[in-house]
Amino acid sequence: MQGQLGLEGIPGKLVRVTPAKLANWEGCPRKFRMAYLDRPAPARSGARANATLGAVVHNALKAFFELPPAQRTAEKAVLLVRQCWKDDGFAGRVQAARYRERAERWVADYVERLAPGTEPVAVERWVSASVGSIIAEGRVDRIDRRNGELVIVDYKTGRRAATDEDARESRALALYAVAARRTLRAPTGRVELHHLPSGQVGAWEHTRASLDEHVERAERLAGELQAASDSFEGGATGPDVFPANPGGRCAWCEFRAHCPEGQQAAPAAEPWAGLAE
Repeated sequence: MQGQLGLEGIPGKLVRVTPAKLANWEGCPRKFRMAYLDRPAPARSGARANATLGAVVHNALKAFFELPPAQRTAEKAVLLVRQCWKDDGFAGRVQAARYRERAERWVADYVERLAPGTEPVAVERWVSASVGSIIAEGRVDRIDRRNGELVIVDYKTGRRAATDEDARESRALALYAVAARRTLRAPTGRVELHHLPSGQVGAWEHTRASLDEHVERAERLAGELQAASDSFEGGATGPDVFPANPGGRCAWCEFRAHCPEGQQAAPAAEPWAGLAE
């Protein structure tokens, strides 16, 4: 019909993604299906000590920065770790107590190294922004403002110290930077990984081009997972759409009880096996 509008210029549906969702799809489509699509969702394995440890440190630092500045002392930080502490996933009370003491020391040392006058713009802030074909969103550990620009800060408590290359390659940090720029309406380029056990900081100054590269890769993965999700709604649940990706990571997978390939790929890791010695 003359004058009828075509559909070519109408944009497709935006795909809402978090860094964790993208990582799960990229790492193992079967795990993605079980985590985000299967209903009822398969039962997950129990708590892991390294995850408990990380959560305690994050919660303690969140509570620390919510205090009035005059109360932000190393002694108070130690008390907050004790208040947030849980024994979930540890081998027993002795091991849990040993790691609680480590967490207290990490957090106390960390806050003592903070630059005078450090006042975050936000802690544990949810950010979200549409960019390209996706809505990138997630919860940022901390956002600072330095020299008029926002800085994305992510805490790490794992075995390996953070490097500048880790910060550069982190899709999560890049997407947080993009979303924070839109949410808080301020320039954002610097991203940092703060590794509390070692005190090391991995940092990277993103350019518009380097952030665009991360967004483009995220868009590609988002397109794949959305196509698979649409197929799932149509009844496709098999390995042709959601293949397993067996490997060493299967030892830690919370869904390994439901995945024969994962069980064959690696023996189950003990709940405390991920702790740094």
